[in-house]
Amino acid sequence: MNNENVEKKNWIHKLYGGLNMSWPVVLLYAVFAAALTFSFLMLPVFKDTSFARVGVYLEAWFFFAILLMANCKKPLESALKTFVFFLVSQPLIYLFQVPFNAYGWGIFRFYRYWFILTLLTLPMAYIGWYITKRNWLSVLILAPVLAFLGVTAYDAGTACLRQPPRLLVTALFCILQIVLYVLAFFPDGKKKLIGFAIPIAAAVFMMFFVPQIDIMSTQFLPDDPVFTEEAVLKAEEGAFAEVSLAGTGEDSRVSIHATSFGSMDFSVQDGDAEYLYTLEIYEDEGGHTQIRITER
Repeated sequence: MNNENVEKKNWIHKLYGGLNMSWPVVLLYAVFAAALTFSFLMLPVFKDTSFARVGVYLEAWFFFAILLMANCKKPLESALKTFVFFLVSQPLIYLFQVPFNAYGWGIFRFYRYWFILTLLTLPMAYIGWYITKRNWLSVLILAPVLAFLGVTAYDAGTACLRQPPRLLVTALFCILQIVLYVLAFFPDGKKKLIGFAIPIAAAVFMMFFVPQIDIMSTQFLPDDPVFTEEAVLKAEEGAFAEVSLAGTGEDSRVSIHATSFGSMDFSVQDGDAEYLYTLEIYEDEGGHTQIRITER
């Protein structure tokens, strides 16, 4: 049993501290990351899956960056190599897409965000290298990353529960990163306990204190009814969304403010006429929030 634990520890420490990250390897690593991202973005089989997120979201890039930083010998080396990794990989992702994208060369308008992020990698990777000290400073530096991964795992996990197996891979990938970082950089039990507690606390905070969504919208009703000034909207109290009249006459609409997904009934009483509706806030297969109002 002890031999198995040593082997496991050696494997993790080999991954985060025993790899050769020479400059040629860093450049090949950047090209590989760019080609992999391009494949996930362009191949139809990956459309609207966890894999396509690598072109927009950060969880995969934390994995790439931390793997690189942990295998550098000095903080300045970590800063320069991580900076060059992003400086090469990010423009390549856009360059690969030019022949296939409707924007053509105009797709580079979306590179601005990643260029700013690339500049930030210089100080971030310099500081980030100190996770290799495997002490309380490692806990402090990794705490925001672990919290981010915990929140992302929670978001992806709730999306998977609503529409299984959507984003299951994202949730598992974030959990795997949390486990790897805690085992690799937090050597004793107390640090490990805190390391696992950080993402759990972040997820619990999201669960109880942050709305799933925050949507404000105005919508026309089915069959475009024309309400008078006397019209009154009635909705159940304590529902997941607030619905109110936003206009009457030819501009008869309702205003919606929703903080979670769900379904609810509401009605509009206008004189002797009563209009009955059902409001649904849901997530489509592409992960986009949709609003649907139907008559009852």
